[in-house]
Amino acid sequence: MRKPLMAGNWKMYKTPAETAAFFEKFLPLVAASNHADILICPPYVNIAAAVAAARGSNVEVGGQNLHTANKEGAYTGEITGAMLRAAGCSAAIVGHSERRQYFGETCATVLQRTLAALDAGLRPVVCVGERLEERESGRTEEVLAAQFRDGIAKLTPEQFGWIAIAYEPVWAIGTGKTATPDMAADAHRYLRSLVRQAYGAEAAAGVRILYGGSVKPDNVRGLMAQPEIDGALVGGASLDPVSFASIVNF
Repeated sequence: MRKPLMAGNWKMYKTPAETAAFFEKFLPLVAASNHADILICPPYVNIAAAVAAARGSNVEVGGQNLHTANKEGAYTGEITGAMLRAAGCSAAIVGHSERRQYFGETCATVLQRTLAALDAGLRPVVCVGERLEERESGRTEEVLAAQFRDGIAKLTPEQFGWIAIAYEPVWAIGTGKTATPDMAADAHRYLRSLVRQAYGAEAAAGVRILYGGSVKPDNVRGLMAQPEIDGALVGGASLDPVSFASIVNF
């Protein structure tokens, strides 16, 4: 059985003091939550506060992005995977739809960042997903296949074994719209078929595929009831400790 991964993506929210306050309330609510792995990805400036607050707990801390090169250099505003690892992170989100939409992320750079994360000993959570116009035109599988082929399938089998995949229907992120459990499961099932074709049945059975897209306490149970859904990548609802704990404890 695949152990669920419940991940919170804080995006551009909270200060270090607010981060410490969040963990003070959140940790007691999930202290006994051994059914799932728990990951929180705060803004870079909050990583130190998050790592300090989470020390000794069952909650891991990750980065929201990283540079494609895993070595120091003259790249103003960027950080390496090695820096994230040294700061106490164990994972990194790669290729989030907002990175693709606002910052020119491509499948090629998703692959580069995934490799950089792996090289630094971080577990990449690699995001894929279609836009509203692509779903409405019946191109969901075409888009997912292209993102998988160009951003994931070039990994070696050993490298692939370390990643998680997050399916994010872009039209459901921050909009209040959510793919129905059946819609999400169909996309996850298709992604798993791509893994099976590229890496074999064992890899397909083992890889965790998370759902991301307006996950909330009132819809997480229906989503997680789908055997194909192995966790959640949660945005806004992960900012409140009670809300995110409710999602973790689905």
